[in-house]
Amino acid sequence: MATIFSKIVAGDIPCYKIAENDRFFAFLDINPLSKGHTLVIPKQEIDYLFHLSDKDYSDIHLFAKQIAAAIEKAIPCKRIGMAVIGLEVPHAHIHLVPIQKESDMFFSNPKLKLSNEEMEQIAASIRNQLA
Repeated sequence: MATIFSKIVAGDIPCYKIAENDRFFAFLDINPLSKGHTLVIPKQEIDYLFHLSDKDYSDIHLFAKQIAAAIEKAIPCKRIGMAVIGLEVPHAHIHLVPIQKESDMFFSNPKLKLSNEEMEQIAASIRNQLA
C-alpha cells in the first residue's frame, strides 16, 4: 500500500512543494515546528532511511543540503536543524527545521497553525532561493 508521501509524490495528495528531481522530493510539513519546516524524501518508497543504498543515502543528504541553504536564505533563523525520526510515516524522510535555539527542535512542541496563503508564501519564498 502506498504511503501518504508516495501519494504526495504521485500528485494524488496536494502539498506545498519546494523542489524535486528524479529521485528526491521536498515539501513543507503541514504540521510545522516553525515556518519553513520542510520534509525531504526519496521518491522510492522505503520505510527506513538507513535502508537506502549508500549512493541514495549520500545523495538525499546532498539534496537536503541544497534545500536547507534555500530555507536559511528565505526564513530568518540561526540554523537549519535536521532530524531523522522515522516513526511518524513509514517512508524515509528528513526534517529540515529553521531554529533559533535547540529547543525549537523538540517534536513535542506545539505545532504551528498556518493558513494556506501563509504556507504558499513560505514555499514560494524558499523556491525563489534555490540556485
